[in-house]
Amino acid sequence: MPRAVERWTSTVRLLRWLDAIIAWLVLWGVARIALPNTDNATRAVVAAVVVVLGALIGPIRVRWRPVAGTVALALSSRLAPGDHAWYVRSGAAERVLVTGRHPTRIVIVRLNDESAEGLSVRRTRVLLVRG
Repeated sequence: MPRAVERWTSTVRLLRWLDAIIAWLVLWGVARIALPNTDNATRAVVAAVVVVLGALIGPIRVRWRPVAGTVALALSSRLAPGDHAWYVRSGAAERVLVTGRHPTRIVIVRLNDESAEGLSVRRTRVLLVRG
């Protein structure tokens, strides 16, 4: 595995933590408006509880990616059909072939998979590193 891909496998977790911090800041700001008569510590705790509860709900966790999604879009913007890339997840990466590209989606085929069908994924939900 190339060094750049190894770095991205460890960076994925950091990006998700940054997403959580942004969620906490947004919710703290909302709590400041919604609960004007409470102190900052209470607002911070309420925001943290809501972030933890949101992280436990799969659809919310999958869709809330302000930092990770932006980075994923930037990295996949240069990929074209026929390019080889690395499909990076936290702690793992596998080689894929890009077979189609749309404004918000990208179609990939795992190189170690025997199936002929591609996997259509949102460009904001997967991290694809050129390789």
